Amino acid sequence: MLNHLRPAIVLTLAMTVLTGLVYPLAITGAAQVLMPGAANGSLIERDGKPAGSLYIGQAFSDPRHFWSRPSATPDTPYNAGASSGSNLGTTSAALKARVEAEAARLTASGLSAPLPADALMASGSGLDPHISPAFAQAQVPRIAQARGLAEAKVRTLLRDHTEEPLLGVFGEPRVNVLALNLALDSLKE
Repeated sequence: MLNHLRPAIVLTLAMTVLTGLVYPLAITGAAQVLMPGAANGSLIERDGKPAGSLYIGQAFSDPRHFWSRPSATPDTPYNAGASSGSNLGTTSAALKARVEAEAARLTASGLSAPLPADALMASGSGLDPHISPAFAQAQVPRIAQARGLAEAKVRTLLRDHTEEPLLGVFGEPRVNVLALNLALDSLKE
């Protein structure tokens, strides 16, 4: 019996060390060498401190900033630890109430109807850091007025931060809200 048990224990320990220690360290090391930004969370820094991640949205409420789309994460908006869709169907009264409340909030802030869909609906993960150029354009007058800037200056900044579809065909044009807001903050008012 010991002849059968000993190889099983040795193999279990060897595979534990190999797959639980050696492999993860090798992959982590390779990622740090080949793509350190992505391996460390694609963080965007401001004044040497992390301001956020390029791929996880943030909630902005200051009228001087572009606002993100609604987040579907429970309790805290854009909580990466609670990423999920809302799981509310098109006939859901809760979804209808949430969309109506968001539309009323945006309309009260000066945005005019019709509002783009991403202004009212959360993304599938609830963490999308991007908004459509249409939603961003709708916010330009509010931001220009709040900052005392010419709308043309804000529109130029928006145009410079609009990402095109991958290879020109995959996806839609989009705007990373955090990157745009950091650029906006760096403008002279």
